[in-house]
Amino acid sequence: MPRPLRSEIYNPLEVSILHVCQRCVRRAYLAGVDDASGKDYSYRKEWIRQRIEKLASVFSVDILSYAILSNHLHIVLRNRPDVVKTWSDKQVALRWLQIFPGKRIDEQLGDPTTSDVDALAKDAERLALVRKRLSDISWFMRALSEPIARIANRDDKCTGAFWEGRFRAQRIIDEAALLACCMYVDLNPIRAAMAESLEKSEFTSVYDRIAAQSGKKIDSSAAQMKTIPKEEAAKMLRDLSPDELNETRRQAKKRKGAKVPRDAWLAPLTLDRKSHGPIASKDGLRASDKGFLDMSFDEYRRLLEWTGRQKRSDKKGSIPEDYAPVLERVGIDAGMWCDLVWNFKKYFGKSRGAGSPDRMREMAVSGGKMFQPGQKMARKCFA
Repeated sequence: MPRPLRSEIYNPLEVSILHVCQRCVRRAYLAGVDDASGKDYSYRKEWIRQRIEKLASVFSVDILSYAILSNHLHIVLRNRPDVVKTWSDKQVALRWLQIFPGKRIDEQLGDPTTSDVDALAKDAERLALVRKRLSDISWFMRALSEPIARIANRDDKCTGAFWEGRFRAQRIIDEAALLACCMYVDLNPIRAAMAESLEKSEFTSVYDRIAAQSGKKIDSSAAQMKTIPKEEAAKMLRDLSPDELNETRRQAKKRKGAKVPRDAWLAPLTLDRKSHGPIASKDGLRASDKGFLDMSFDEYRRLLEWTGRQKRSDKKGSIPEDYAPVLERVGIDAGMWCDLVWNFKKYFGKSRGAGSPDRMREMAVSGGKMFQPGQKMARKCFA
């Protein structure tokens, strides 16, 4: 059965939440320990994390949750066409040229020139297309996957595919599915026996949020949003040798920003229902400051820790009384909660949208179909 078209899953012009999965080719451990050679490629996980962090500062896309494993990655993304509308033409042009420089005079200089930014900002037709792409999850994933593949191939001194193919995308259509999906993503290292606790689950959103709570900071990988005056760029190209130009470009790529909390590039977890509108980010580290779950991070962490312990036969127990009302509010059967999180793929793996059976049917009907795969099975988990 062929994968559905992206247009059948979400509309880039509307705010949507997608669970995205991208696998390495042949599901090989290209970001972990290779069984055949014994070589450890785990350092590539930080490449991927830094790239996602940089894209979070450029695109109008919120990073809600993520997990980077040895042969695949999960990201829960929310596109924000409402936020990109608040950016000026020059802001849109500068952001685009930070990621897609194209053939321009400063290609070897690391930053766009002021003339490049001005030229794009004045091209109304091109700028309208760029503005749309900056809130498109397909373009976000393209900007993530292609550079990582090129760097990994240079690292391996080889050519060919690094990723399996098109990323898998699934729309999250209600709060119940969003809560279950985020916990499913955060528990990936524990489910794969790569970590024993949340505090040791590196390269996940929950690890970053816990580290930030304890005061841990990192060098920001956010785009610098700088331009080079045209005269300065011309002088550098005239006076520097090709090797010196290449070194200038490499140093520009290595530039680090100020120290920031480890989770500063992630969307805030707690949704403030009193705040309305785009809530565009003011520090430039992420698209917006809008949360996504109706609970505090401490509440989320405690429920996540309890859910994670249920896979161990010696730690099973009834759901804590504090969380029963939360699950009841979103319509999930408390007795099926752990099964829903641990086996999220079993329930929703073949569906275009994850959520309650009624919402899944609504999405199917809006797409001209009667039902979605998994709709009947999902009914077991919803009250």
